[in-house]
Amino acid sequence: MKNYSKITPEGTKDLLFEECLANRTVSAILGDVFSRRGFHEVLTPAIEFYDLFEEEKSGIPMEYMYKMTDAKGRLMVMRPDSTLPIARMVTTRLMHEEHPLRLFYNQRVYRYNPGLTGRSNEVMQTGIELIGAKGKRADLETITTAVEALSKCVPDFRMELGNAAFFKIISKELPVSDDMREEIRSLIESKNLSALNSLLDSLEPSRAVTIMRRLPRLFGGIEVLDEACALCENEEALAKLAYVREIYTDLLKMGLGDRLMIDLGLVQRNDYYSDIVFSGYVMGSGEPVLIGGRYDKLLDSFDAPAPAIGFGINVDALACVLLARGTVPEKKPPEVLVHSEEGHEIEAIQYTSALSAAHISGENSVFETQEEALAYARKKGIRKVAVVGQEIKTIEIGG
Repeated sequence: MKNYSKITPEGTKDLLFEECLANRTVSAILGDVFSRRGFHEVLTPAIEFYDLFEEEKSGIPMEYMYKMTDAKGRLMVMRPDSTLPIARMVTTRLMHEEHPLRLFYNQRVYRYNPGLTGRSNEVMQTGIELIGAKGKRADLETITTAVEALSKCVPDFRMELGNAAFFKIISKELPVSDDMREEIRSLIESKNLSALNSLLDSLEPSRAVTIMRRLPRLFGGIEVLDEACALCENEEALAKLAYVREIYTDLLKMGLGDRLMIDLGLVQRNDYYSDIVFSGYVMGSGEPVLIGGRYDKLLDSFDAPAPAIGFGINVDALACVLLARGTVPEKKPPEVLVHSEEGHEIEAIQYTSALSAAHISGENSVFETQEEALAYARKKGIRKVAVVGQEIKTIEIGG
């Protein structure tokens, strides 16, 4: 049998040195933004019961989840999403807390991505959930938090707005099965125009078919909404477009300019999105680094109805962008290497601790000889070696 002990599973990798620093830097920046805006951190288990993520509720196909059984034979999964576990938490441990609840998280999610070469199956994700608040104020609070979060990390992000309900309303007018409706959604999401048109050609011409053909191209500024309104006669769908216009107009007041776009082709797979949806992109990442939206019906499945909106950010993707741009602060070598003469090991450790207390970075030498310690310091760029014996002597290392 082949031995896999020296490789990581597909879709995962080890993070080293600068990668860890970049990851922690992004997490710290985003956590600070969320905390300052009144959100409180929570963590959920990495292992959950499959029932929490059944496809009808989560929109995540079962084959995309990492599954196992517990000692009682019950089906478990590695957490593929953070919103549903937080919804469970809100309706159990936090059920008596005053609404709205402002929560944020920073934890890994695990989701198998078949056929998508290069995409990670293990992702550090951070985000917020605003539970128990509805209306424009709550939507603007969440989206502007997303804008601030991205702007603290990268200046050239792009935010796109859409409405999940618009697609759902129009697609119901199509005389197709649920499976075909999902196929249409998937083709719109991937902007596969050729396959989408071939599929729609099999249907009788109608306004709904025309709108579906145009959805992947309904991307841009306010003119996108004008075109969609001209194509649409459904009053419910028109109301959703009017709301996108209202949110878009308000957000423009933040000076986002061409970094804010409308994309009516935002039709993510997550079935729980019910109204406004949004995505964030940055140069250097082929996938959206931020996905969010309103999910007012999700908590109904926990017998605790409440409106809610939130978003998740791919920390790993943002960290990779920062590393590629060289904007992650470099970890400097210690200022002092502390080496002990024989019999003075504890004094050296105590001296290293004293340096730390004085905000001087020091590393304790584990070498047997002073010559080995000096050679190590030269290789690592440590400019000073303190030798601890009956007294402390300092040796400067030349550049």
